[in-house]
Amino acid sequence: MGGGEGPKMSKFLGATVPDLTPDQTAALDVVKSVRTTPRDPRFPSQNQANHCWNRYNEWLLCLKSTGGDEDGCKNMRQMAVSICPTIWTEKWDEEREEGTFPGIKV
Repeated sequence: MGGGEGPKMSKFLGATVPDLTPDQTAALDVVKSVRTTPRDPRFPSQNQANHCWNRYNEWLLCLKSTGGDEDGCKNMRQMAVSICPTIWTEKWDEEREEGTFPGIKV
């Protein structure tokens, strides 16, 4: 790309793409809507394990305060999932189902 900047991702995501199947269009919409959690000044280091733990528990606090409203807390869940390794969130979800999760109880 010869010293200049490469193509911007927004060009790809914002452009209309012809001839997509409905499944491909749905997948593209999901990719366009994915966002990561914003920077949190409480966690300035590169190790984001504590940030992950807090985001997951903040989502649980949201569920607890809304009486289990999954849709109302969807944004909080997305922030937790975007910063946490999948294996952690899956493990914590299983522990919550089993009643052995050490964090916030919903």
